Amino acid sequence: MKRESFGSKFGVLAAAAGSAIGLGNIWRFPYMAGKNGGAAFIFVYLIAVIVIGTPLMISELALGRKTKTNSMGAYKKIRPKSKWKYTGLLAVITSFIILSFYSIIAGWVFTYLQQSVVGKLIKVAPNQLEGYFTTLSSNTFSSLFWSGIVVGVTAFIVIAGIQNGIEKYSKLLMPILFFTLVALMIRSLTLKGAGEGLEFLFKPDFSQLTGKSLLEALAHAFYSLSLGMGIIITYGSYIDKKESILPLSLQVIAADTIMALMAGIVIFPAVFAYGFEPQSGPSLIFITLPAVFQAMPLGMIFEILFFVLIGIAAITSTISLLEVSVSFVTEEFKMNRKKATIILALGAFALSIPSTLSFGLWQNVKIFGMSIFDFMDYMASYVFLTLGGLFTCVFVGWIWGTEEAFSEVTSDGLHKVPGYQVYRFIIKYIAPIAIGLIFLSSTGIIDWVLERL
Repeated sequence: MKRESFGSKFGVLAAAAGSAIGLGNIWRFPYMAGKNGGAAFIFVYLIAVIVIGTPLMISELALGRKTKTNSMGAYKKIRPKSKWKYTGLLAVITSFIILSFYSIIAGWVFTYLQQSVVGKLIKVAPNQLEGYFTTLSSNTFSSLFWSGIVVGVTAFIVIAGIQNGIEKYSKLLMPILFFTLVALMIRSLTLKGAGEGLEFLFKPDFSQLTGKSLLEALAHAFYSLSLGMGIIITYGSYIDKKESILPLSLQVIAADTIMALMAGIVIFPAVFAYGFEPQSGPSLIFITLPAVFQAMPLGMIFEILFFVLIGIAAITSTISLLEVSVSFVTEEFKMNRKKATIILALGAFALSIPSTLSFGLWQNVKIFGMSIFDFMDYMASYVFLTLGGLFTCVFVGWIWGTEEAFSEVTSDGLHKVPGYQVYRFIIKYIAPIAIGLIFLSSTGIIDWVLERL
């Protein structure tokens, strides 16, 4: 049976950018910037994206296209009798775990969207919004219902295949996401006092930076671009041999970064205009922003638009997360797409149940001092993801070889791509060291060593 591929250049870009542009940009990026001093954090983040993110994205796309198979199959095809295939398997496991708890957050987004549409959220008193979110997130039935809706919609799209599912809906959803973001950005910029928010975003105060915030900027660049979780390798496997990988990578990274900055322009001018704190953390979109919308003229309309925006961003990401596992199961176990998608979607939903319960009945259940949800997030986002990225750099730089990888980037000489020596140096030395530092920091090993010096 002929393997599917993307049907157009815009389809490739929309799908890959849709994967990268998700809750990481519109939920995680603003609060990470908020708690780390704004512009200074963004400056380091942009450097990390350019220096580390770009070469690694090029490598993962090249690895996928060269082998034309799933994340695990890619490593197995290049080094058939080695254990490197487990790096690909780790990526599959990572994306599957992320899908399980990501669907919970996406479910909260759609709950808020529904509450916004019926006019209920806008009426909640600002001092009661924290309690409102706590009540909502601890409602197991509601959380599971909306999480199930997210997984169901995602499965429906993935079942349809690459061109008729992922590409088709990415091409539809990404322009809607962009124009919704533009509308919200214009409204935010016209608020009285918006200038203070722009200053926070674009006027660096490097005294705000700490060693930890530097590593968090690096880690977020890695997370935001969907690296180390098999998505880019999988999508790369659906790209035509004639497609130029470097421009595609730069376009995806540019779209991802611009959208993240646009989300910041939507959020921070509004937050400052109404006297709220930018350091409100993960609760920013569920507690702080609903209070901002209440104070804003026509706030209900912009509240609905905002949660439509985040909902679309979430779905474009869950599609790519599920596709990693589906491509793995269909190709390694010779299962048809529909059956594989249904089984995996049900599995991801089942895996989300313990994390959902950790906000309610199981809130006192702790694993190494963390709730089940926080433990799943920590293991997937900080341990597995960074290990996967580190192993990928070592594999491309030292096992497959940067010459072979770069040959694939150029489509075996079809495209002229400059900068091989820079690429080689980063993949072999700079990226592994940087990602290794993220791993040591996120696992607490650096802090443990420093305490004993």
